[in-house]
This record gives sequence, C-alpha cells and structure tokens, in this order.
Amino acid sequence: MPAVINITVEREYEKNPEISSEDVKNIREWMLTQPHLPHEHITDLDIILVYHRSEQNMQNTKKLIDLNFSLRNLFSFYQNRKINKSLENALETWLITPLKTRTTKGYPAVYCEILNTDPDKFVYSDVVRAFVMIMDLWQLEEGTAAGLVLILNMDRVSMGHLYQIDLTVAQQLFYFLQEAMFVRLKEFHIINAPNFVDRLLAMLKPFMKKELLQTLRIHTVGSMSLEEHFCSVDLSKEIRENNGVEISNQTWNKLKDNEKFFEDESKKRVNEAKRPDESLSMSKIFSGMEDTFRDLQID
Repeated sequence: MPAVINITVEREYEKNPEISSEDVKNIREWMLTQPHLPHEHITDLDIILVYHRSEQNMQNTKKLIDLNFSLRNLFSFYQNRKINKSLENALETWLITPLKTRTTKGYPAVYCEILNTDPDKFVYSDVVRAFVMIMDLWQLEEGTAAGLVLILNMDRVSMGHLYQIDLTVAQQLFYFLQEAMFVRLKEFHIINAPNFVDRLLAMLKPFMKKELLQTLRIHTVGSMSLEEHFCSVDLSKEIRENNGVEISNQTWNKLKDNEKFFEDESKKRVNEAKRPDESLSMSKIFSGMEDTFRDLQID
C-alpha cells in the first residue's frame, strides 16, 4: 500500500473560501515570535486545520497551536510513534477505521470494534496510540472536516476488557479529543451496549465535558436509535461487509508505508526551555483530578 497522498493546500482553499493564504501567512508570522514552537516543522496544512477547527478565530487558533504541540511532549500516545510489534498487536486486537458512510449531518465517522476477545491481549495504551496515528493519517488525506463522529461497537467486549483500561491514558485521550484535536468531536456513539455499559461510563464520564456528554448516545443491542444519526441501511451494510481482520491488516500496512510521515511528525514538539512564559505541565492540565482517580473503581 503506497504512502498516503495528502490533500493539497490549494484544495483546502477551494473547500474553504473563507480561509486565505494571507491568513496562513499571518499565523506563521505569529509563530515566528514564539521561540518554543517547532515552526519549521509545522506545515501550511497544519495551520489550515487548526484555523478551520477554531472557526477562523485568530486568538483561538494561537491557543490551539500552542496547546496541541505542547501536549505532544506530554501525552503518552504521542511519545512513541514507532511502527513496531506492539502497534501491530494493537491492530490485531481492535479494528479502527474511518467509514465511508457519513452521518445525516454529513460528519465523517471513525468506527472501533474488537477483533480478539481475549482481554489479556488488550493493551489499552497501544490501542489508543494506534487510534491517534490512524487519525493523523486520516486528517492528512481528508483535510478539514465540519466535525468527527466516534462509533464504539461493544459487541463481544467483556468486563475483563474494562479492567485493562489505563485511566491515565483515557484521561489524556479524552482531553486531547475535546481540547486539542484538529477537528471537532461532534458525536460519540456506543452501539451494542451491554448491560455493564454503566461501568464503562462511570470510568469515562469524569473525563468528558458537558458538550460531549450531551452528544453521547448509548444504543443497546437491537436498538434502532442509531437511525436518527445515520442511514441505517448504509451503515449496517458497511459494518456487515467490512472484513475486520482484512481492514486491520491494510491499516497496519498503511502505517508501515507511512513511517517517514511519523518520523517527521515526531519533530513537531515544543521546546519548553525556550518558552517565554511558564512551562505547561501535566499537573497544570489536570489539576484537581487526584480525587477523581481515587473514586474511580470497577466493582
């Protein structure tokens, strides 16, 4: 499988006439005044993605650029971008794939489904790492999008899998999805929800803002409620016809073929020693969360 063909800046200007090369130039000039930012490695496409996600608000764009490239230093799933055996194992355990079927509002969706039901094979941190790497390549190909929808299929998920969830990584992931990703997370659907889904929600809700909680939808086994958000015929057909193992193999090959992209991406990190003001740290991001962790338990 060849390396991804990233969407061009010219195509982005066509898609988004409200964004101009002058906007990108102004943002890049601002970045040059921030010595800690890796401005030489940040592409024009990166800038367009941030500016679009920030709804062309210059101040919010600056904040998001700083936050995103700072978190890449701090969050575990950005600290290891190696195409290695643990990543391959993660893709043998979970299917993570963008769907062709879009929501009734036109949002693209990413679908996640377990492949290997053995909880001992489930390494949560590696699956999250795979998810973020797949999303990075998806944005390189897709470019700007009005929003993103996540679909988690809990069919064949057991309580044993919940015990494998690393809450520190989960906290980082949900913060990143809501605050720092270059596309807005619009909806979160859990389908084929088992009777213990409340245990999962008890673990994750402390990491979810009010806005995301309002878009969270739980669809129990046999429920038709997903029809409100998707054309159920198209979605069911795509999920049913997807060969999870085959698609995961294709995804693994795609990641391997784009190893150079991830090598280059690993240079997109702030240099905290050059930051003109106080450094960003995990304790500042998650201050006051210690009690939350103590309270989170699975019965």
